[in-house]
Amino acid sequence: MEVLGTRPPAIQRWVFRVMVILFITNVHSFYLPGVAPQDFVKGDPLKVKVNKLTSTKTQLPYSYYSLPYCKPEKIVDSAENLGEVLRGDRIENSPYVFKMREPQMCNVVCHITLDAKLAKEFKEKIDDEYRVNMILDNLPLVVPYKRPDIDSLVYQYGVPVGVKAQYAGSKEEKYFIYNHLTFTVKFHKDEETDAARIVGFEVKPFSAKHEYEGKGDGKTRLKTCDPHAKRTITSSDSPQEVEDKKEIIFTYDVEFKESEVKWASRWDTYLLMTDDQIHWFSIVNSLMIVLFLSGMVAMIMLRTLYRDISKYNQLETQEEAQEETGWKLVHGDVFRPPTNSDLLCVYVGTGVQFFGMILVTMIFAALGFLSPSNRGGLMTAMLLLWAFMGLLAGYASSRLYKMFKGTEWKKITLQTAFTFPGIIFAIFFVLNALIWGEKSSGAVPFGTMFALVFLWFGISVPLVFVGSYVGFRKPAIDNPVKTNKIPRQIPEQAWYMNPIFSILIGGILPFGAVFIELFFILTSIWLHQFYYIFGFLFLVFVILIITCAEITIVLCYFQLCSEDYLWWWRSYLTSGSSALYLLLYAAFYFFTKLDITKPVSGVLYFGYMLIASYAFFVLTGTIGFYACFSFTRLIYSSVKID
Repeated sequence: MEVLGTRPPAIQRWVFRVMVILFITNVHSFYLPGVAPQDFVKGDPLKVKVNKLTSTKTQLPYSYYSLPYCKPEKIVDSAENLGEVLRGDRIENSPYVFKMREPQMCNVVCHITLDAKLAKEFKEKIDDEYRVNMILDNLPLVVPYKRPDIDSLVYQYGVPVGVKAQYAGSKEEKYFIYNHLTFTVKFHKDEETDAARIVGFEVKPFSAKHEYEGKGDGKTRLKTCDPHAKRTITSSDSPQEVEDKKEIIFTYDVEFKESEVKWASRWDTYLLMTDDQIHWFSIVNSLMIVLFLSGMVAMIMLRTLYRDISKYNQLETQEEAQEETGWKLVHGDVFRPPTNSDLLCVYVGTGVQFFGMILVTMIFAALGFLSPSNRGGLMTAMLLLWAFMGLLAGYASSRLYKMFKGTEWKKITLQTAFTFPGIIFAIFFVLNALIWGEKSSGAVPFGTMFALVFLWFGISVPLVFVGSYVGFRKPAIDNPVKTNKIPRQIPEQAWYMNPIFSILIGGILPFGAVFIELFFILTSIWLHQFYYIFGFLFLVFVILIITCAEITIVLCYFQLCSEDYLWWWRSYLTSGSSALYLLLYAAFYFFTKLDITKPVSGVLYFGYMLIASYAFFVLTGTIGFYACFSFTRLIYSSVKID
């Protein structure tokens, strides 16, 4: 057994890789070429851009100007990448224009008079806890607040539209709008020149019922907020109600603060998680448990197999060889093509495509190329990689198809190119129609839908054909043992070897390897937080690969020992069943962590989580299949067969 002799170098290589990954997690401030710092001198105009309105209660984004906020003379849309459009980002200009390092107080933006319809729109958004997102120099606007359980400040993204509250001594709830914003722009000044770079963008919102002296066109002098009389808004003691025929005056202050934070580190405060220690402890804890289990599994497998192969090879020289037992007995049937072999080829090819996409995306993300400063970059990269990885999908499915003695390679290619993306696109289309019905900015416009279809039909499908053509032209994979013409009967199996039971058991360990990290990923998606620890995510991905492979090999070995040779689909479904646990966990997360009440929002959540679970099934199933495929080829080529 040569495998035993190669273990120490393999361990050294794994230690080296883990060290490299851990080093990557500590690399900060690595930005894409083109995301360059911008210098501002005193008096330079700073243009605030507005983004979508977001809510964790509805998960339906809306454009900023869907509410009757103050508008500039001409609304200009910023160019958005594919990922930003799919996220529902709608970045536009705003009437908020500052001058670098020149504080302003009590600036009147505009005033509006509400009618019944506008008041209702504001009230609905306040009910659903919508937040207004703004951007300055590519930094999102945050509201700092102090949590009682920790010392440092915590940041929330976006300003609430308003709040529901009661007047003192009253039980009736009223709606109040945050119409006065006190902005704080933090900057880091160059010691040698007068130039400065923006390193922070914060706000404190207030609800203020303004009173003014006479009416004017933006030159109104307010009684309630007057810098000359040193009257400023510092509290919401006299708040502005949202009611029919009420006039609302929108105002803002802006102050500038010098900061020690350098431009390269300006995202560090944004990415600071409050549950940092729990996160790291959980990851390390998960890593230790999984590595311990993997070590045990590997030792058992190596020792058991070594004994089996030695015994079988010794038996060949004796009369006892006639009484074969265990996995060697099914050598004439183990490589018999399974039922629905075409579908297996399709799903294995799709899994290889997905694996390639995830692997390359994680490497780029871990190296810092997909930092949060590059909004939508992660999703754009994944979609493009998915299209280009069609080459691998076609190659993998046609190689397996040829091994199963298939001849119609074009049919299998078309199935590979359309089965998985077709199902995903159908679900996505239904969800998009629901978002359209809600008039949300999260609905994908026709132009973007066309771009997605072009990626699929124009790039992915032709590449699947190219990969399939190359794969089918190669010689077929030779099996180490010949297949008998007549299939042997499978003996009655023990209860614990029941296919459904063993498949469900097999999915627990791979899910256990990722579920802690899954919590943070779900939080970042559905509670609108940044996810950034891609180095550790890559490490978890490596653990997932190892556990999927090992649990499938163990259960496949037990199955072959009980003379059941129908392992092809079983190996795919064993590790793929972890997707079922992912879907169940998503349901648990929905009912325990989210405050979603709208039926449409619930359908969206479960629709997107169904897509994620389906993709996870294809990924883990393919890993398990290839592990079992390599394992069976290895053990049957290690014993002497007459």
